[in-house]
Amino acid sequence: MKSLKDYVVTIPDFPEPGIKFRDITGIVSSGEGFKLCIDMLLERLAGVEFDAIVALESRGFIFGAPIAAALGKAFIPVRKKGKLPRATIERSYSLEYGQATIEIHRDAIKPGERVIVVDDLIATGGTAKAACELVESLGGNVVELLFVMELPDLKGREALKGYKVESLISFEGE
Repeated sequence: MKSLKDYVVTIPDFPEPGIKFRDITGIVSSGEGFKLCIDMLLERLAGVEFDAIVALESRGFIFGAPIAAALGKAFIPVRKKGKLPRATIERSYSLEYGQATIEIHRDAIKPGERVIVVDDLIATGGTAKAACELVESLGGNVVELLFVMELPDLKGREALKGYKVESLISFEGE
């Protein structure tokens, strides 16, 4: 039986020389790999009390939506600025070369709701931190952040100190 890591394809020198890009599309393009991943995510959430899944655009949607559906929980998208149709709140965060902004609907979370933040990857942690700030500004409580893959060398957990952070697979120093 293949492990989840076996479905990740490493692309050397992408997007620039010296970078090893970890491509998760190998997970979702295999029925077995995708099922394994969703089952592992569901297993990590067994016994965790929460009200909603907050997933980050765009690959977080791939993993967050099936979890929410399987558990009968709300699915709340966090999107890039300008993509949501109703009134939103936003947070900007730093990227390696510039800034980005994400948004959530103003009415997406009620005060006191407990949420799990889901994304495909934790690298620097900037996007996930901004998503947590959005949830908290609406009165929600971030119970946990759950990622499929982690690149620990980029120190994303440091940006998320104070939060429970889980990942299924890690590519430390690889």
